[in-house]
Amino acid sequence: MTLPEQGPLQLLAQPSYEAGEPEYVYVALANGEWHGSHLYPKTPEDSAHALAIVADAAQDTVAERLWQAWPLCVEHDLGMHMRDVEGLLSWWCAGGGRGAGPHLCGRGRARQFLSGRGRKSCGD
Repeated sequence: MTLPEQGPLQLLAQPSYEAGEPEYVYVALANGEWHGSHLYPKTPEDSAHALAIVADAAQDTVAERLWQAWPLCVEHDLGMHMRDVEGLLSWWCAGGGRGAGPHLCGRGRARQFLSGRGRKSCGD
């Protein structure tokens, strides 16, 4: 996952504070800074669920450390959030305007986007 003017985001492991407990894993900026709760070691239901957890952690780190929304919808220049729509992870923004509700931005494209292929516009 990349951001303009930033290196790629990374998964960062920190040792546990208690013996016998698993290490703590965070989504961090390229310089190692992170924010928020660690990712829990419990195995998610499926790979899509795991991807959604990592995406949420990445958004928390970017928002709190860089004070910016990520990822952005190029059509509306608004931050997007992931939703499960009929079993496909999809990016949504509020691009429908005030009171219009969320706008679908790239149905089922979350995996491609998170792999570092850049910003996606609505309908991609």
